[in-house]
Amino acid sequence: MAQKVVQALSTRGPQLLSAAVAYSKPRLATFWYYAKVELAPPTPAEIPRAIDSMKALIRGFQTGRLAQLTVREAVRNGLVATEVLMWFYIGEIIGKRGIIGYNV
Repeated sequence: MAQKVVQALSTRGPQLLSAAVAYSKPRLATFWYYAKVELAPPTPAEIPRAIDSMKALIRGFQTGRLAQLTVREAVRNGLVATEVLMWFYIGEIIGKRGIIGYNV
């Protein structure tokens, strides 16, 4: 049984490898395109806009504008906040080189 599997892999291995490469090339190209755009640090021109949007968010909290959100907007805002929090946690895990917490 194991000998048949090894023989099948040795004969069909190059075919499987070329199929895997052909399948993943366009997906990797798309990933790298969006990664270059979305994961780039902000430019100096974008920083004042980010500060202004944070000020608008704080003003929205103070004026009670959150009560006027639709369910779709609230869910979208919650998902964005969750994504930011998860990236923070991933950065922490990478920084401390492990999932287990700090020694306190």
